[in-house]
Amino acid sequence: MVQQHSGATAGGSAGARRGGARLGAGAIASLVGVGLLVIFMIQNTDRITLTFLFWSFTWPLWLFTVVTALVGALIWFGLGVMRRHRRRTERRAERRD
Repeated sequence: MVQQHSGATAGGSAGARRGGARLGAGAIASLVGVGLLVIFMIQNTDRITLTFLFWSFTWPLWLFTVVTALVGALIWFGLGVMRRHRRRTERRAERRD
């Protein structure tokens, strides 16, 4: 027998009880991190001079912070991709044995 449910129920939304859209710990940590980064950027608008080897340039501190965060995120993502690839190839090798 097929039962149909209306969109809202007396005990709460039907989607929440069925495991609807819920944020995991990683998503919450990411949102908190982005929020803290935005606050840091708003509070630090000074211009800084960066010197690396023979290059020297002046950037706003918030821009340097964004670039640094993006480079760090790309490295973190790349390491995760490499780890997943290594684990996948190890599992395939184990299945062949």
